[in-house]
Amino acid sequence: MGVTDCHVHINPLWEMRPEVRAKMGRAGSAEELERYLRDPSAFLGYLDRCGVERAVLVNYVSHEVVGYTEKSNDFVLDYCEADPTRLIAVGSVLPTHLNPARELERLHAAGLRGLKIHPPHQLFAPNAYLSGELPGLRAIYERCETLGLPVIFHTGTSVFPKARNRLAEPLLVEDVAVDFPRLTIVLAHGGRPFWMEQAMFLVRRFPHVFLDISSVPPSRILRYFPELERVADRVLFGSDWPGPGVKDIGENLREFRALPLPPATIDRILTENPERVFPRSAAAGA
Repeated sequence: MGVTDCHVHINPLWEMRPEVRAKMGRAGSAEELERYLRDPSAFLGYLDRCGVERAVLVNYVSHEVVGYTEKSNDFVLDYCEADPTRLIAVGSVLPTHLNPARELERLHAAGLRGLKIHPPHQLFAPNAYLSGELPGLRAIYERCETLGLPVIFHTGTSVFPKARNRLAEPLLVEDVAVDFPRLTIVLAHGGRPFWMEQAMFLVRRFPHVFLDISSVPPSRILRYFPELERVADRVLFGSDWPGPGVKDIGENLREFRALPLPPATIDRILTENPERVFPRSAAAGA
């Protein structure tokens, strides 16, 4: 088994609002990034140079904050067709969709391997179904549970204009974990930087909740998550490349491998746990 980067942003940047694009990290040259977006084989070559076998490509719809439209789902599905054994498509369906469950089924049949919920960018709370405000959100979780699709929740702050960070508190996901016990939940970014203890609490409490350590500088991971080994069977490596502050996937990977953790723990986080959340058999079926 090779390394899986469980959080990479190969997104249709041409849809992104200019003020948001200005906040992006400078991960290599703009020309290089554009080449990767247009040519999956070039991106696969980059993964090879970084020592990464598989990458989870996280896309989502965010009209008001980022500018991504429903076309982002088609983009990532088409992109991952270049090598579905190495490129894992993640997209999103808004709970305001006319029939979110049916749309999820369509995307899943087309190769979608996971769903992204980004509360501060999509401007709704993860548990907004409880108040009756967004009944479509309950339908989304129910169908993901049935289809075996993991749901990745952004937890932690965002510097993008118009983002509502109060919606990114991990504890808001607790209701989802209670109400949908067969749903695989991933807490992206571990609540960084304000709510890391909340994220760890949820991972310790629920066996179906995973911790994604992307966007946390590898050298600071054990400072922020001193009990990481306690939940090592549900931790996922991710880079968040090319997000703000993330220069290179390979550099992140080297720094993570250098942490004072047992080799078995390192292997579990880099290779074994991702295989459970994003199994290879699903890629073959797609």
